[in-house]
Amino acid sequence: MADADTQTPSGRDYRDTVFLPETPFPMRGGLPKKEPEILAQWGDLYGHLRSLRQSQNAPLYVLHDGPPYANGDIHIGHALNKTLKDFVVRSRFLLGYDVDYVPGWDCHGLPIEWKIEEQFRAKGRRKDEVSKEEFRTACREYAGKYIDLQRDQFLRLGITGDFANRYATMDFTSEAAIVAEFHKFKNSGQLYRGSKPVMWSPVERTALADAEVEYHDHVSPTIWVKFPVVGATDSHPDDLLAFRTATPSIVIWTTTPWTIPANRAISYGPEINYGLYEVTALEEGLDYEPWAKPGDRFILADKLAEEVFKAAKIAAWTRVYDIDPSGLECAHPLAALDSGYGFSVPLLAGDHVTDDAGTGFVHTAPGHGADDFAVWLAHGHREVPDTVDPDGAYYDHVPLFAGLKVLETEGKKTGKFGPANGAVMEKLIEAGNLLARGRMEHSYPHSWRSKAPIIFRNTPQWFIRMDEELEDGATLRDRALNAIDATAFHPAAGKNRIRSMVEGRPDWLISRQRAWGTPLAMFVDRQTGQPLHDPEVDARIVKAVAEGGADVWFSAPDADFLGAHDPERFEKVTDILDVWFDSGSTHAFTLDPRTAESGYSGDRPSHWPADLYLEGSDQHRGWFQSSLLEGCGTRGRAPFNAVLTHGFTLDENGEKMSKSRGNTTDPLTIIKESGADILRLWVALVDYSDDQRIGKQILQTTVDAYRKLRNTVRYLLGALNGFDEAERLTDYDQFPPLEKFILHRLWELDAQVRQAYAEYRFQDVVRPVLEFCSGDLSALYFDVRKDSLYCDRPDSIKRRAVRTVMDEVFSRLTAWLAPLTPFTMDEAWTTRFPDAGTNCARVIPETPVEWENAAEAERWARVVEIREVVTGALEVARREKTIGSSLDAKVTLFLDDTADKIGFDPASYFDGLELDELFITSQAELKKGIGPSDAFKLADINVYYARVVIDPLLDAPKCARSWRRVPDVGSDADYPDLSARDADAVRWLDARKA
Repeated sequence: MADADTQTPSGRDYRDTVFLPETPFPMRGGLPKKEPEILAQWGDLYGHLRSLRQSQNAPLYVLHDGPPYANGDIHIGHALNKTLKDFVVRSRFLLGYDVDYVPGWDCHGLPIEWKIEEQFRAKGRRKDEVSKEEFRTACREYAGKYIDLQRDQFLRLGITGDFANRYATMDFTSEAAIVAEFHKFKNSGQLYRGSKPVMWSPVERTALADAEVEYHDHVSPTIWVKFPVVGATDSHPDDLLAFRTATPSIVIWTTTPWTIPANRAISYGPEINYGLYEVTALEEGLDYEPWAKPGDRFILADKLAEEVFKAAKIAAWTRVYDIDPSGLECAHPLAALDSGYGFSVPLLAGDHVTDDAGTGFVHTAPGHGADDFAVWLAHGHREVPDTVDPDGAYYDHVPLFAGLKVLETEGKKTGKFGPANGAVMEKLIEAGNLLARGRMEHSYPHSWRSKAPIIFRNTPQWFIRMDEELEDGATLRDRALNAIDATAFHPAAGKNRIRSMVEGRPDWLISRQRAWGTPLAMFVDRQTGQPLHDPEVDARIVKAVAEGGADVWFSAPDADFLGAHDPERFEKVTDILDVWFDSGSTHAFTLDPRTAESGYSGDRPSHWPADLYLEGSDQHRGWFQSSLLEGCGTRGRAPFNAVLTHGFTLDENGEKMSKSRGNTTDPLTIIKESGADILRLWVALVDYSDDQRIGKQILQTTVDAYRKLRNTVRYLLGALNGFDEAERLTDYDQFPPLEKFILHRLWELDAQVRQAYAEYRFQDVVRPVLEFCSGDLSALYFDVRKDSLYCDRPDSIKRRAVRTVMDEVFSRLTAWLAPLTPFTMDEAWTTRFPDAGTNCARVIPETPVEWENAAEAERWARVVEIREVVTGALEVARREKTIGSSLDAKVTLFLDDTADKIGFDPASYFDGLELDELFITSQAELKKGIGPSDAFKLADINVYYARVVIDPLLDAPKCARSWRRVPDVGSDADYPDLSARDADAVRWLDARKA
């Protein structure tokens, strides 16, 4: 373009005649400063969008929020989750929907309870010294503080939703609704109280559900224990218990020595082959004496006998004969030390027994294992011993071990195994019934909150039945499985994952022995043990909770609720509900009250079920499942039509983030240093369905992608400066081929973007758009059309076509990317249209069907390939200094159209194209044929038919405005230093200035 250093014959400086892009939109985003300003401009954006769409009679879409826990600042997992939800909300608005999205918070549960306990301890007060009312009030205040904090942080991230009407599980109306949902289970017969082994956290002093348990590697002691056989049926060999041989022992193996005092039976596998083995020799050269002796007799699974002997340092043995364990009776291995263990230990057949590891026998403590409990009951036994108290210590009635801790619950050793294991092993040695011991690292259940190991412990708890027939003849499990099959899962693999969990899950344990939560607000008949079923009592309970919160259940006299019932006959249940029941019920008080079926007619309509639930993949066993069961139990179906899951965020090396390792990435720091749109763009770029990585290098890549998008939009803003409807070209036939190709790409991308948003494939929105910006626009369209944009007469058909197409590109880019980078797209839109309102309120512009042009798409795919050959030849000429810029060159393109080689005429693709503009040279021509042997060519097999010759034009006259070296420079006497095209454009400008 006009060169400031070149003295033109006329002495005129033509720089002010060149139409260079001009825009106040800055190259650098300055997002940390700019984004808060945009947030202020938006105001109640969500309310505005809902009002606008409702005025347009838009269809309703409902995203129900899985509540984050109100505890601490948001972390990168929160940012990923909430940003994905915002993509859904904003993209549905963009697609023309009215969107209902009410952010919520989960407030009850142990993490907050612990924090409050810590606060009271710091003041010198134990929890049992604080009234339940005072304690719950402190919990409520703590949760409220973090709801406000997290809300502000989510808003800064650009999350749009009905924050003004947010829900929280601790709101009085929420707690009342949760109690009402609980009553539905109670009154339908799905609720029962049972005594069975449940996962118990001594540290937290409460039962845990499956969803509250995670597994970590743990080193446990392993022991092989002898149970002496003391009785056998007549079907066994006569010499089995003969005096002349040692009393045989059945050997069990366990990783929980502390459960031996609770042993009541031994389980065996009916299909397993067992044998009686006699020890003949021990290993020699040991630095200790094995507990086995020659002559000892053991009953073992044949497949595992050798492994047992290896552990016991037995060198040689003899298999005496086959043994059927059925009908055998053993003595407890501690019977010789205390008469409290003087009961017989029966052998029970159980399908859960295998010969994959251990001894082929399973030590059975019905109070400490689900399989143990089931096989014990299956064989007609009813009494289940209680050996371990809520604090993880043996009860006082347990012989030899009273008061010993299985798990430490206080002090520095909290969560560590206590002395119980060691004490049991020492007593087994004393009794002569420990055969061997060792240590094993294995996966062991831990509480996901305290991170401490848990135990199985027999306790009375409240459960919801999974396999009881309901009024429709189906069980809750049946309903849930049918609902899963009717649900759309994104990704599809989620269906099998949650289905397998529901198929195998036990009854739903819903009671907890803690203080901060929604109570199981019901009364139990002291005589029958059954819950009270009285609609009037239930109504009084729900009304009182709605008015005064769940605290009223603990503070009000029983008579306030029972009415005519005798308070002496009924016991108030003070357990609290599983927090998953809380969150699983959120649909009932967040969506239900605002449906047309519920008579709602306000400006915040919703519908039930929700269109989508969106959470991390761990929620297949958490919120997705509790919501599924709650909905199926009370309404016969799931409260959602579709489920979307995302993976977890790891560091750049694929490692789990941990504060102790110093590898965390703080979303608030990213927002402060780079801006929320950078974080949002990272979310858009990753495959959220799998685990993602984030770190400085990855974020730098995201910043680079952001710059490409920003610079593209900035160039369009500059190029479109002053564009108005009078300039718009409306006749499609008047558009040049390149413009038709770009319009085709817009038509193509529009369909892709709409489909990707509809299917929640946000990566498939941003990546194709980025490729379009860097490839079709920057590398081709902007490059080729720069000369026409800068130098053509403003009223020329071609320049009008260029600016019209750029306007269409701008209109669609700012719409397509609005859900992903809303701050930047809004800044761009309002820079160009300051009075048009927010970009967030737009819908994707309709794309004319006439823009589809497969012929131009095919043409430009070939042209771009061939153009690369020309670009390569020009680069060589510049490197060899035969030319300065490409405008110093004439290109001759040779295309070999030999039919038997390529099957098409490559020259035909250039029909109607201006080659010099396409190649950004001053002159260009195309010739058919092979071309000179020394002509430039690329090795690329796709363009082997193209060769290029570059001829320097350094001696040719140069246009002082466009720098092109064309023959008609000087042809206009009024402008002797310009080409004819440029002279015409300047004359047009001069005439308007006169």
